[in-house]
Amino acid sequence: MSLIQSLHHQPLLVVLRSEEPALLVPQLEQLRDLGVRHVEIAWDPCADWTVQCRQLIAAFPDLRLGASSICSAAALEAVLEAGFSYGVSPILDAALLERSFEAGFALVPGVMTPTEVNRARALGCSIVKLFPAITVGFGYWRRLQGPLGAPLPFCVAAGGLHPSDVRPWLEAGVDAVALGSSLVGGAQGQAVPPFAAEPLRQLLAELPTRS
Repeated sequence: MSLIQSLHHQPLLVVLRSEEPALLVPQLEQLRDLGVRHVEIAWDPCADWTVQCRQLIAAFPDLRLGASSICSAAALEAVLEAGFSYGVSPILDAALLERSFEAGFALVPGVMTPTEVNRARALGCSIVKLFPAITVGFGYWRRLQGPLGAPLPFCVAAGGLHPSDVRPWLEAGVDAVALGSSLVGGAQGQAVPPFAAEPLRQLLAELPTRS
């Protein structure tokens, strides 16, 4: 199943960030048990990042794990070596996309302006990340359809959004939403705090699905 097909079934991604990916095991266990399917782990230049991520991919086969914050050739090569099934970037970079196509790797580029959206489409991108989404508002993506012409790429809205934003953004025309630190509960002083389970459980129950 492609990433787009999988996001049709559950239009939500959760982004995790830690200099030591192995520390994310409790969060990954919690997300898996709650029924989350798509999780991104932010790239970090620490020495053991690739090895630790490879171990997480093996330990959590029920999660569709991807990598985020891919902004350089070094980051992309580390992600490919780790064995992620997809990656997400906050930027639109033709060289990164070309390398990803060569490797048969699904890289989701970041876009914001109409020019970037149109260029991503011209470069063959079927899916993009609208980032930072909070700065443009939930009606922005639909307003691009007339001037740019259909079809627009599959759109993942990300950056500054909260669980309460998910449904309005989906209803306004984006295809999926990515959430990060806004999901963390009230625990303080923990390197990797747990998620607020009940809001996330309720959000998952209310997500629309498409065939």
